[in-house]
Amino acid sequence: MSRWVIHLDLDAFYASAEQLTRPTLAGRPVLVGGTGPRGVVAGASYESRAFGIRSAMPMAQARRLLPANGVIVPPRFRVYERLSQEVFAVVTSVAPVLEKISLDEAFAEPPSLVGASLDEVTSFCASLRARIRAETGLVASIGAGNGKQIAKIASDEAKPDGLLVVPQGTEREFLAPLPVRALWGIGPVAEGKLRFIGVQTLGQLAALSEPDAVATLGGVVGRDLRRLATGVDDRPVAGRAETKQVSAETTFDTDIKDLASLRAEVRRIAVGAHQRLVKAGRVARTVVIKLRHTDMHTVTRSETISAPTDDLAELAATAERLLIDPAEFGGIRLAGVAYSGLSVPHQDALFSLAAPSVPSTSTVVSAPAPAAPSEWRQGDDVVHEEFGTGWVQGAGHGRVTVRFERRSSGPGVARTFLQSDPALTRGDPRDCLS
Repeated sequence: MSRWVIHLDLDAFYASAEQLTRPTLAGRPVLVGGTGPRGVVAGASYESRAFGIRSAMPMAQARRLLPANGVIVPPRFRVYERLSQEVFAVVTSVAPVLEKISLDEAFAEPPSLVGASLDEVTSFCASLRARIRAETGLVASIGAGNGKQIAKIASDEAKPDGLLVVPQGTEREFLAPLPVRALWGIGPVAEGKLRFIGVQTLGQLAALSEPDAVATLGGVVGRDLRRLATGVDDRPVAGRAETKQVSAETTFDTDIKDLASLRAEVRRIAVGAHQRLVKAGRVARTVVIKLRHTDMHTVTRSETISAPTDDLAELAATAERLLIDPAEFGGIRLAGVAYSGLSVPHQDALFSLAAPSVPSTSTVVSAPAPAAPSEWRQGDDVVHEEFGTGWVQGAGHGRVTVRFERRSSGPGVARTFLQSDPALTRGDPRDCLS
């Protein structure tokens, strides 16, 4: 009987969460990320992407592209995690086994779809998208097909706010015109190797003989990627334990034999691992590097830093400190960077994406205290004794303007106070969800 796997991806999740819980931002270009000199874009709304802004872009560059009505706010991972839980609770009500990839995407293989027709799968996915929107306020794109790879690519093709079901038996035709990078597992190094032999599309990869694929990409990897390019994917959907580590690694075409080149490569790899860290909504405490010698001997080294962070500069610098000079170690054929000791930021405003200049800490404040005038920043969550939950739209010259609104309120009223007003205190970011 035919198998159906679905892949669900929440559209522009971080920025959409801000637009949902701060209704004044709906329809406006919104960026989530750090505003300091080393800040990066953690999330960008579709309205901002129209101006060329994308996730992982340096915030300084994004700020230059942002139109006058655009808004930059710090990340609130506690809000994103709660919303993620709400969405996946809806999904697990119809698909008990969920393979979560990150806060905003997951695979499922609903039991009710075993042997289902194309129309039945389409109806199921449309109903699920409608339930997610009605019960959480968020928009999800869904792809469905005979396996995880097809479902993932289908959801990418369906964005934004779309649904695409790939009919059984048409997988190879669906994949053929797509670039090889569309396939999970093909990064820039593998793409370069394939381009060297004239392979640029998945159709061309599928047409390779297995020996040619193995010779180009390596034993197991070459065989498996060629098989996936033909549309065959029998990997199971399985529940995952909490993510303990994110990593990235590269095998070099020629061995690296000098420290300067190794540093440059490791910094690039550290950026790739950092993108996965940000996507997972986590901060890391330990940096691990892996170096593989020409003779296949592998060395790993690690360092635990003083406090969990998502600051790319600090993480990459730590990775570089751990390197061994190839002049002493010998030629290096592979390098990897991993971040472990992961946790969810408890004080969102204190982490690097929000404020790189403030020392990191994971202490949870049990009761809000009045904020010093200099501490109010755009995007801070606040509570006023009379007006309730709100967020800071702007502060300066001894005053702070607060927009009082939450997920269910619709656009709220803005009021201005003295920054030292004792009635205005820090709020829990999750208050905006009630």
